[in-house]
Amino acid sequence: MTARSVKWWALVHKWTSLICTLFLLMLCITGLPLIFHDEIDELFKSEVSARDLPVDTPQAPLSRLIEAARTRHPQRYVQVLGWDDDRANIVNVFLSKTPEAPPGERFLKLSFDSRTAELIGEDAQQDGNLMRTIRIFHRDMLLGLPGELFLGFMGLLFVAALVSGVVLYAPFMRRLRFGTVRRDGAPRVKWLDLHNLAGAVTLVWLLAVGVTGVINTISLPLFSAWRAEVMPELIAPHLGKPPPAGWADVDDVVAAARRALEDNTPTSIIFPTVARFGTPRHFIVWTKGSTPITARLFTPAMLDAETGQLVTARGLPWYLRALQVSRPLHFGDYGGLPLKIIWALLDLAAIIVLASGIYLWLGKRRSPRLATGAQDRSPVAATSGIPP
Repeated sequence: MTARSVKWWALVHKWTSLICTLFLLMLCITGLPLIFHDEIDELFKSEVSARDLPVDTPQAPLSRLIEAARTRHPQRYVQVLGWDDDRANIVNVFLSKTPEAPPGERFLKLSFDSRTAELIGEDAQQDGNLMRTIRIFHRDMLLGLPGELFLGFMGLLFVAALVSGVVLYAPFMRRLRFGTVRRDGAPRVKWLDLHNLAGAVTLVWLLAVGVTGVINTISLPLFSAWRAEVMPELIAPHLGKPPPAGWADVDDVVAAARRALEDNTPTSIIFPTVARFGTPRHFIVWTKGSTPITARLFTPAMLDAETGQLVTARGLPWYLRALQVSRPLHFGDYGGLPLKIIWALLDLAAIIVLASGIYLWLGKRRSPRLATGAQDRSPVAATSGIPP
């Protein structure tokens, strides 16, 4: 590369790193416990499991569970029914205070034994759960959508810092063997080599986590775009008609969804509502596949609220599929505990990269003489993006 191009890439690396480093460091620190969120939740879980019954005990009709939920809280409205991923034979029913369930309203969760329709737990979904608070802070810094989009922009800067760092590291590799750490001379030189080495070794993982993190931050706009594309078409035949006199039986609705997507398993049912999740004219039955990969890919079946007949069961667009794949990849949440341990080690390496970058920048500002010393004269050392 020419001296001018090296200087340009150094400026890109310098400012993208400076702007995003502290936020990325926060994300790496809060992301570390989230890698093991299942194990941590299980450790502190106080929820009651379903009692032991014979294996061949049949499942109770879902309508019976819905009726039990309405009887217990007649002033509330059923919004969602979901099969519990972590507890066998448990079905959760979520109720809201208002029919529309506006954004921000917390649901009341009732947990039932799916075989006996026995109520075994009630959760008001308070904010006191530590892991939930960490998860929200990691997602949007407790600022909602603006915080999500801001962190997404920081993720883009992080990807730019990684790419520019690779460009600057390439000419350095022509002069020294890969992995060389110069231990003689100024301590800053050694830390510079360790910073570059750790960044190079974890590059692919850092890029994957950075890109998937950016995708996750735009999940709400992506879902809103899908709704804007699909919902008007579904609502159009019902415009001008009176609201449905009643809902179809929920068991018939699930049976129709199973027939339409016979290779998939239902995971949740969105009841007819106005604004938050679906439409006032349709049930939405979300389903997932049975293989390790397709179990992360969800497909909705939409059914008429009054008749229970299937309206559509087409797959999601590519951008929502990319979102579904990015979520487990971001946290290493698809290969069991061994992969989570690898993700945690890589996360610690990323923390070292970010922290060492801050250390090198502060050290360079305190000691300009060392920053330009003879031990530090190489394309990557002189313009490595450690800001002067």
